[in-house]
Amino acid sequence: MQERDMVNDVLAMTKAGMSDYTKAIGECSNQNLRQTLKQMRDGDEQFQFQLAQIAVQKNYYTPAQTANQQEMQQIKSQLMQG
Repeated sequence: MQERDMVNDVLAMTKAGMSDYTKAIGECSNQNLRQTLKQMRDGDEQFQFQLAQIAVQKNYYTPAQTANQQEMQQIKSQLMQG
């Protein structure tokens, strides 16, 4: 397996894990466990961000174009209405 494939697999697994943490947090009634899950999710989010930056530097991943201010405002408005 090539490094590029391994990096992309880890990025995908981390993204899925963050989604699972978020779902578990939403279902959790124990505040201590809820806080622990949030910390774990936040740690994975930081790791994913750092690994994604490396993937971009190595041309393993090409991010979407940056949205302009008008596009961001339009999306924000749509999300607030929905």
